[in-house]
Amino acid sequence: MSLAKAYAAAAATAPLAPFQLERRTPGPHDVQIEIAYCGICHSDIHQVRNEWGNSTYPMVPGHEIVGKVTAVGAQVKGFKVGDLAGVGCLVDSCRTCPSCQRQLEQFCEKGAAFSYNGTEMDRKTVTQGGYSSSIVTDEAFVLKISPKLDLAATAPLLCAGITTYSPLRHWKTKQGDRVGVVGLGGLGHMAVKLAAAMGAEVTMLSTSKSKEADARRLGAQNFGLTSDPATFKKLAGHFDLIIDTISAPHDYNQYLGLLRVEGAMVLLGVPPEPTPVSAFPLIMGRRTLSGSLIGGIRETQEMLDFCAQHGIVSDIELIPVQQVNEAYERMMKNDVRYRFVLDMKTL
Repeated sequence: MSLAKAYAAAAATAPLAPFQLERRTPGPHDVQIEIAYCGICHSDIHQVRNEWGNSTYPMVPGHEIVGKVTAVGAQVKGFKVGDLAGVGCLVDSCRTCPSCQRQLEQFCEKGAAFSYNGTEMDRKTVTQGGYSSSIVTDEAFVLKISPKLDLAATAPLLCAGITTYSPLRHWKTKQGDRVGVVGLGGLGHMAVKLAAAMGAEVTMLSTSKSKEADARRLGAQNFGLTSDPATFKKLAGHFDLIIDTISAPHDYNQYLGLLRVEGAMVLLGVPPEPTPVSAFPLIMGRRTLSGSLIGGIRETQEMLDFCAQHGIVSDIELIPVQQVNEAYERMMKNDVRYRFVLDMKTL
C-alpha cells in the first residue's frame, strides 16, 4: 500500500478539502500512474453533492485522469515506466457478460467498476478518483496517451471526448453528413470539434447568439438560434444526426422535427425531470430518439488515437487544486470555456 494526497468531500454539504488515501501495491496486471492532471466533469458536482442519491463519503472525485506510469506489474505488457497514460470513467468490469464481450464495458451487465463513488468488482473495495496524486488500475482499463497532445488539455477527452465520439461513431458520421449539436459547453464543444474532423457539416444549436463566434472557431459551419421559433421552421428535416448535450429542461419534440427521414437524435445530457415525447415526430419520419453513455475501453483508445491524428484536445482552464470549490461554483454558473482541469502537481 502507498499513501496518496487528494482532495475529497466528507459530506454532501461539505467543501472539498485535503485528504489522504491508500492506494494498493500494484499487482501482476496493474499500472501505477502519477497523476499530472485531472479534468472536472459536471457529474463530479452531481455526485459530490449527492444529487443522484447514491453518494458515499469520503469521496475523491475525478474520472478524467492523465499522467505518467511510475510502476507496472510483472505481467503487464502494454505499458512501461515513463509512458504517458490515462484512466477514464471505468476501472474494471466483469469482462465475461455479452456487453463486455462486445467491448461495451460501460454497459457491463454485472455492473462496471467506476473510477470513484463505487467499488471494485469485489463489491467491497471503494474506488476513489483522480483528484489525487496517484492511481493504480488494471492494465486492461489504462489508456495510452500520445505525446503529440497537450497533456493537460487531453484529460477531458477521457469523459467529454469519448461521450461525444461514441455516438458519432455509432451512427457512422461521415463526410457530408449534417450534424446538429445542441448546447455549447464541455460536451458540446467536443462534439463540434470531433464531428467537423469527421467531415460533417456541423450546425451549433444554441439559445445564445453570443456563442456563434466560438462555435465557428471550434469548427461549426452554421449556427441556429433556438430561442427564435423561426429557426425550427428553417431547419425542419435538415439533420442526419443531432447530438443533444443539454441537461436543462427543453422540448425534445422541437428538435426531433429537425431530423431528416430516418435521422437520429442522441441524448447525452440528463435533465432533472422526465421530458414528454410525442409519438408523431418519431412515427412520421421513422426517426430515432436514443441515448449514449461514454464508451468502452477499445473505443476510448480509438478516440484518443483519432484526436492525436487530428490534433484535437479540449479547450481548458488550468487551475491549482486549491481552487476546486471555486471552480464548482463557476461551473454552476456556466462560467468556464469549456472545461476546468486541475493541476495535480499543486497538491
